[in-house]
Amino acid sequence: MSLLSADGVTRIYGSGCEACRDRTGDAAGTNQCPACGSVVACADVDLDLQPREVLGIVGESGSGKSSLAELLALEPNQDGHVHGSVEYANHPGNLLDVDYETRHALRNGHISLVHQHIRDGLDLDFSGGGNVAEKLLASGWRNYEDVRERVASLFEETEIPVERMDDPTHTYSGGMQRRVQIARALAINPEIVVLDEPTTGLDVSVQARVLDMFRRIQREEDVAAIVVSHDLGVVRLLADRTLVMRHGRVIESGLTDRVLEDPHHEYTQTLINSAI
Repeated sequence: MSLLSADGVTRIYGSGCEACRDRTGDAAGTNQCPACGSVVACADVDLDLQPREVLGIVGESGSGKSSLAELLALEPNQDGHVHGSVEYANHPGNLLDVDYETRHALRNGHISLVHQHIRDGLDLDFSGGGNVAEKLLASGWRNYEDVRERVASLFEETEIPVERMDDPTHTYSGGMQRRVQIARALAINPEIVVLDEPTTGLDVSVQARVLDMFRRIQREEDVAAIVVSHDLGVVRLLADRTLVMRHGRVIESGLTDRVLEDPHHEYTQTLINSAI
């Protein structure tokens, strides 16, 4: 049974019209409707995520992968026209239709997002430990000593020096800030973590350490994950299966090894050749 499944997920920015779907996408070579000017961020996306699985979503900038990730992670920003359904095994109904309280409860108990941009995921004026503790407090933790102990444990797990726990987050390196985001996401023992461009702005050596750390934790904790990236190396390292997006559509999908070693779509072949 799928842990999370999406059916026909669509997000359109603008007024939208009957031509939007037919006149955008891979065949049209654009995600902007020529009739009304609306941007079809993603359209008709179907996917499923199994327990303990890592699903990769790859594509160039503007392919729609981050817009899709926001919907799957139940981000509160619901701008644009949103259609389709996202179903979570432990909650009845379409998650795209739930009220704020339900969305808040799910995001503080079951589904976490690691943002592409650090400032979207962390308050840099807070301490690193404070950023993680905030997630625990939002999910109902109240005992100060328990919170401190849990934060220290998460810092150890994500390879952040525990003695830096009370330092302002803006004093951390980029790699440490990314690991604080991951610690914050893992704080509530979620079943699903969505990582949106997890290596943005990091040096290659730091990228490798962050990815290796996340892969170890994901396997030890049996967490399912959705990894969104333009970097095929990230997807190759982490993902069991991969979706390739272009102009708001999924154009290829399958086991990661198959997609990267024997791509069927010309665009996927171009992506791989450009990364070699």
